[in-house]
Amino acid sequence: MSMTAVKDRAGVGKVGLLASIPLGFQHLFAMFGATVLVPLLTGLDPAVALFTSGTGTLLFQIITKGQVPAYLGSSFAFIGPFIAVAGSHGLPYALGGGLAVGLVYALVGLLVSRIGVDWIDRFLPPVVIGSVIMVIGLGLAPTAVEMAGLSSGLGSLASPEVRISLFTIIVTIAGTAFFKGFLAVVPVLIGIIAGYLFSLTQGVVDFTAVQEAAWFGLPQFMAPKFNWSVIAAILPVSLVTITEHLGDVMVLSNIVGKDYYRNPGLHRTLLGDGLATSWAALFGGPPNTTYGENVGVMAITRVFDVAVIRTAAVLAVLLSLMPKFGALISTIPTAVMGGVSVVLFGVIAASGIRTLVESGIDYGHKRNLVISSVVLVLGIGGAQVSLGAFQIQGMALATIAGIILNLVLPKEK
Repeated sequence: MSMTAVKDRAGVGKVGLLASIPLGFQHLFAMFGATVLVPLLTGLDPAVALFTSGTGTLLFQIITKGQVPAYLGSSFAFIGPFIAVAGSHGLPYALGGGLAVGLVYALVGLLVSRIGVDWIDRFLPPVVIGSVIMVIGLGLAPTAVEMAGLSSGLGSLASPEVRISLFTIIVTIAGTAFFKGFLAVVPVLIGIIAGYLFSLTQGVVDFTAVQEAAWFGLPQFMAPKFNWSVIAAILPVSLVTITEHLGDVMVLSNIVGKDYYRNPGLHRTLLGDGLATSWAALFGGPPNTTYGENVGVMAITRVFDVAVIRTAAVLAVLLSLMPKFGALISTIPTAVMGGVSVVLFGVIAASGIRTLVESGIDYGHKRNLVISSVVLVLGIGGAQVSLGAFQIQGMALATIAGIILNLVLPKEK
């Protein structure tokens, strides 16, 4: 099966304005924890991250002609490089490196517009695509388990965090399986709300930040600065994020049943992602990337209307200008988001399995077995290869390994 052979998936059609608001909040909650976590770890302003996430998503929608229901949030791939550069040169120079990475995206998009996407079917056949999609979901599994408080040695029912995460998982699964009508398309939102209400009974929610926050205010913007050595150190991250972009667009195409590589075109999605990254750096926000969490929401709800993504983006911008509401959302316990993520990330991994099954991949052939095995172990195991300052790891390394194996292993009759 090639990307052009993706089947249409039954999904909910266009939604009205009133319905798009709760659906937009559902996407907002799904991306919120990860999007604000990156600036908290790197020293940037979370409000700026929300602002650049929302405006960057709207910019992406303009460039992709409003056809791709992708949400853009803070990229985890830049956490290590940003912390390192901040310690040696300062955060403004890290932002300059992030801006340069966005421009690399744009150049790659221009190259794709010239040579087309036919090479994708040759370099990324279904056995590689399906395996990489599984890596995207399963590679995030440890993060979800840790957020849920269920990692080794911590999963005691005596812990309120464990009780909260398990309650959230149960409600989310029940909503996905049994809810009807409009409730059937917001099970993630219901799971988060139910988990939050249950958290209140467990005494783990602290409203101090809400009380201290102002009602209205501008984020603390920061301008980038440029240093060639810093740019050279951060540019290799573009290989990781571009590979991540290819994987996310694959997942989205598979879930929705449309070939976004060809329409509106991979060159447009790359350009939109790249310019959104550079846009974020201009204002002092962490680089953006397409978000698997929001893809997981769409896989569960079957709502693919781009208007819902735009609503989520506008809500993110509004929250960035209202510190009190942003502080209220930030009081959602990590255990609640972890419980929801257990379901979301699992759905992404299952989408990879579906790709392999529907493509008719025969694992009686050793070639297919070897390719999937290597991709899964390298990607999920977090393998890393370094050459001087250049590093490639995780999903990016697994994808490259899958491509090379597909090209060099002889095809079986």
